Amino acid sequence: MTLEILTADSLAPMRHGFFTRKGGASSGVFEGLNCGTGSSDQTEIVAINRARVADAMGVAQDHLAGVHQIHSADVVVVNGPQLEKPRADALVTSTPGIALSVLSADCQPVLFADEKAGVIGAAHAGWKGAQAGVLEATVDAMCTLGATRGAIHAVIGPSISQRAYEVGPEFFETFLDEDPENTRFFAGGDGDRMHFDLPSYGLSRLRSAGIASAEWTRHCTYFDPDRFFSYRRSVHTKDPDYGRLIAAIAL
Repeated sequence: MTLEILTADSLAPMRHGFFTRKGGASSGVFEGLNCGTGSSDQTEIVAINRARVADAMGVAQDHLAGVHQIHSADVVVVNGPQLEKPRADALVTSTPGIALSVLSADCQPVLFADEKAGVIGAAHAGWKGAQAGVLEATVDAMCTLGATRGAIHAVIGPSISQRAYEVGPEFFETFLDEDPENTRFFAGGDGDRMHFDLPSYGLSRLRSAGIASAEWTRHCTYFDPDRFFSYRRSVHTKDPDYGRLIAAIAL
């Protein structure tokens, strides 16, 4: 089966893609293109999947850069092949031949590009990282490499949608404490439960950062099991583990 790669016109002509689970070598609960080295999938199979991604991105396998994601606002600058993955949640580069990648399974994978300046970025933005400022930090880091804030385009890839993201009152209070206007990202649920709109929250923060454009591909990871892995769905179905999707952009 061939790879399925979702793209966005606003990031063209940069090579980029939000890869679905189709076209991979994994099996079982990881069936398809599981690129999560932290999963319990077979190491050699994950390596095969990642090699397919590198090939699709037109880079050597050791030039497919990533990070050990920790739900932070930390950003690293990539200048060449990585010997190990640093602990962070975003990457930026202005070095040709490098592909930046992030993993997700409900959290937001976000790709950034300033084509004129030749600067790209990638961020993993769950609610913690987004609230901590990882999206704005990625934009700032790109600007230190020569990007212009008003020329940066950002695209949020497949993420959990609001109707699938049920949260409790403590979660709501966390966002209310940050800004009372954050109530607009919540909708009522059963009892004291609410539904959080993670992509809309991400878009709001990106647009407030003053970049050229921000959009979401509008793909929900939870409700499309044939195409996407989902942590929350795996919990509901009591699976022992779950696959990780990959998103990448290259110079």
